[in-house]
Amino acid sequence: MGSFSIWHWLVVLLIVVLVFGTKKLKNLGSDLGAAVKGFKDGMAQGTTSDSNGAPAPQVSADKTAEKTTIDVDAKTKS
Repeated sequence: MGSFSIWHWLVVLLIVVLVFGTKKLKNLGSDLGAAVKGFKDGMAQGTTSDSNGAPAPQVSADKTAEKTTIDVDAKTKS
């Protein structure tokens, strides 16, 4: 009644592969990975905010961010 040996785990793995098939197990693994990645991204977006406590604007990955040039000399001349 101790811990399982490597042979016990191999038999369990073989039974799981026979029941579900390798394609379903591969899809299950990729779905699980995508869910974990989505959760991590959501947690990262939920914790980012500006100094006022408002949520940070979300930038789509499909669009490139516009580059803004600030003229420092123009600000000091005013």
